[in-house]
Amino acid sequence: MLESLRGRQIVLAGGSGGIGAAAAELLAVEGARLVVSYRSRADRAAGMTRLGTVVQADLTRAPDRVHLLDTATELYGLVVFAGDPARVAEPGRLEETMRHSQEVNYLGPILLAREAAERMKARACPGAIVLIATMQAVALFPGSTAYAAPKAALLHAARILAKECRGKADIRVNVVAPGVTAAGMAEASIAAGKYDRFLDEGIVGRFGRAIDVARAVRFFLEPDGYVTGQVLSVDGGLTL
Repeated sequence: MLESLRGRQIVLAGGSGGIGAAAAELLAVEGARLVVSYRSRADRAAGMTRLGTVVQADLTRAPDRVHLLDTATELYGLVVFAGDPARVAEPGRLEETMRHSQEVNYLGPILLAREAAERMKARACPGAIVLIATMQAVALFPGSTAYAAPKAALLHAARILAKECRGKADIRVNVVAPGVTAAGMAEASIAAGKYDRFLDEGIVGRFGRAIDVARAVRFFLEPDGYVTGQVLSVDGGLTL
């Protein structure tokens, strides 16, 4: 597998930090040609230029999605890391937060995935699409409505896309659902002790690492893969 992605062009949407950065490092070692997008953290994205092309793109905006995909002229793979934790600061802001979460955690990512799939079909190019959900999309956690519901919708829409792309199109679409991972959006919650009970009660032996999720992404990108329409929870068994 260490040479199978060499020279293949892969877009990492929202891949400039956290889990995305770990995946970029992993894929760059194999010689993949990377296009990494970011929404607003130009300072963080600047460090990714050594690994590939860096593009600013807000996935909720159609022109930005077009620009991002236009940058990848020989697209083989797409991984969508972009998202927002959609934390509700106060009850009165639930509706506002849910609307924003719908845009960022569902509409932008799934529209980009569908647009990428259409380009792959047009080029008759087999490929792989990986979407990032969350353990909250596959299990019930109180207080997670604003974040979990759009991610659950993303998961379901990804499986529909996988069914539409199977067979002759040979475009595989899968989802990775991380658990409590010490990278990106979960870092603040871990630091605040929000998930300590999972360690204290022996539910998981440790919190996840960015590389744990990156390896799952890499699995789904394998060109000779025979898996599509599936969801892989990378959570150390937490959601069991």
